[in-house]
Amino acid sequence: MGKYDALWNHVKKNGRDRFSLTFEEIEKIAGKPLDHSFLKYKKELTEYGYCVGKISMKEKKVVFEKISDSFTINMENGS
Repeated sequence: MGKYDALWNHVKKNGRDRFSLTFEEIEKIAGKPLDHSFLKYKKELTEYGYCVGKISMKEKKVVFEKISDSFTINMENGS
């Protein structure tokens, strides 16, 4: 199980095309503090059909965006 699997599952279940979570909400969902490793692990989110659109340090929030089908197909083909 990955470090942020609980968060990725939450994002997938949300189902919206675009939404944001505060750092505090992410920490509660993930069950662990948000740290710099998030930048490394965020690529796992594509396996759940989403990507991180923006990380705002000023507003202390992360924007999640649903990946379009064409993006998913290109990723599978290595494009």
